[in-house]
Amino acid sequence: MATLKEISTLTGLSSATVSRILNNDSTLSVKDETKRRVLEVAEKIGYKVSSKSNSQEQMNFLAIFNYSEELEFNDPYYLSIRFAIEEECKNLDINLDKSYNTHTFISDKKYNGVLCIGQFSDTHIKQIQTISKNIIFIDSCNNKDFDSISADLKEISECIVDFFIQSDYKKIGYIGGRDFDDVLDEREEAFLKYSFLKKVVDEDNFYVGDFTSSSGYNLANTMISNGKLPDALFIANDSIALGVLKALNEKKINIPEDIAIISINDIPASSFTFPALSTIKIHSELMGSQAVRILKDKIESNRITPLKIIVPFSLILRETTKLIK
Repeated sequence: MATLKEISTLTGLSSATVSRILNNDSTLSVKDETKRRVLEVAEKIGYKVSSKSNSQEQMNFLAIFNYSEELEFNDPYYLSIRFAIEEECKNLDINLDKSYNTHTFISDKKYNGVLCIGQFSDTHIKQIQTISKNIIFIDSCNNKDFDSISADLKEISECIVDFFIQSDYKKIGYIGGRDFDDVLDEREEAFLKYSFLKKVVDEDNFYVGDFTSSSGYNLANTMISNGKLPDALFIANDSIALGVLKALNEKKINIPEDIAIISINDIPASSFTFPALSTIKIHSELMGSQAVRILKDKIESNRITPLKIIVPFSLILRETTKLIK
């Protein structure tokens, strides 16, 4: 009977690689030419893939989005995460169910793993653990007992403050949002600590609502009516920034001459605003696709040690900031 070892010897590949090719492992990165060579050798010597490998059950994942579908629809950042999750599950032949803004789960369906997108309370996390022990958090990393993939919002916040300082802005204001009324957002907390340390925070221009454009519009109008604008404004995300820009433009406040702005996410609309929005680009699609792969790997390898993955970011300078001289 033909064996994997024979194919390994004839192709010069390891038995493990040969096995993964024959079992059509989509996570394996090899050239098509290599795959064809293995398949040709296997056919030539009469090797047959075991029925056990072909009959593996399809994995079932549940994606829990801790926000509404309406918010996701209006925020390309979250849309890109979902699209990436769906595409990667399709590529890996994983069944995916989705749940939005749900804090109670009663299901007879068995899930191999759960993807949690957004911020979750400890109570919510305990309930999710009743669904599956295999959990990964996306766009948050507050619980060190589980896998997570996110951006480093502390580093991003400090990067924005540093740029404003280098550009000689003396007073920096903040407009942001919170997922929970009594819990500071990570961007908010990082900005306060770092800007106080650097002595550039404008305490009179610190506003927090939710993460929508309408909230940004209302908070910006409140800021304008108070009569004293900061030199620069750190905005927690691009959706809020769209509302802020609308309010400033309506009042004919010049940007960046009267006030400079930097936000976070680099959604497609940010390059088409007036003026074009300076922002931090976070690779949100990478968070979605890699989260699926990490969760699949955890299940297949029975890994216990949690992983914390930080995705890269870059500062995209457009028209809402002055160029550094």
